[in-house]
Amino acid sequence: MNPPGFRVEAVDYAHRRDDLLRVRETVFVREQHVPLEEERDALDPLCRHVLARDDAGQPIGTGRLTPEHRIGRMAVLREWRGRGVGDALLAALIAQARLQRWPELTLNAQVSAESFYARHGFVPYGPRFHEAGIEHQAMRRRLDGATAIEDQAGARASLLALAQATRRRLCLYSRDLEPGLFDAPEVLDALRRLATRPGPVEIRVLLQDAGAPQRRLAPLLPLAQRLPSVFLFREVHDPVDRNYASAYAVNEADGYYFRPLGHRFDGEADLDAAGRARQLREEFAHVWERSRPCTEYRALGI
Repeated sequence: MNPPGFRVEAVDYAHRRDDLLRVRETVFVREQHVPLEEERDALDPLCRHVLARDDAGQPIGTGRLTPEHRIGRMAVLREWRGRGVGDALLAALIAQARLQRWPELTLNAQVSAESFYARHGFVPYGPRFHEAGIEHQAMRRRLDGATAIEDQAGARASLLALAQATRRRLCLYSRDLEPGLFDAPEVLDALRRLATRPGPVEIRVLLQDAGAPQRRLAPLLPLAQRLPSVFLFREVHDPVDRNYASAYAVNEADGYYFRPLGHRFDGEADLDAAGRARQLREEFAHVWERSRPCTEYRALGI
């Protein structure tokens, strides 16, 4: 279903060429000063395109899938940004790729848009680079299973995607709110947006060491202090639980990010894995019930 005010549909390039190029020229050439000869290429007739149009039928956004299974030419007119057009375009492209049974999608994101793609399950890989004079980051998402998470940047992207997809509850099993992950500004912002979303939301956090975040003044704690009805903390108590080596995040929307070794960032993530997500939710619930509430956090107002 399309959001009110605009609609997104797959289109034939030959029939909608003028509409597609009009949006891209406005955004890339006029606004971002990309040379016209670099914006245009011979791939367009070979690509699958999606087009967003307003209620009057005027083009307002574009995107394409190349034969190399790459998303590109994502563009939204300035006056329509922040209104869900980009989200709808990306969702339409992912849906088109799934129809083709493509196993993976890649893209080169402008660095300023990296968090946008991360919220949709794309994780960065490789070093940043410049394309048409603009800094970019390569990103990818598996469509036929879990995406491998290799480093800190991928870990942060995975948490952004899980928070974005969460409807009511996000469960975090962590050693000690690992620095570099739970103190990252983009992760904190994603958790804040989730916690202040309309409707009932709960973020449960299971820690193996509840004292370490206090000692280093972890920035998630002040956020939780302002939202005590949303953030709930417990510390694992059973000796078997305390020896658990892994860490993970899981929501009720069948998404998860699992780290085999909780002190490392590498692991795997999937936004659409009902079986594995259910297993992690059940495991979390069992440990949660036998763990102790962090009363020392309540003493701080949490």
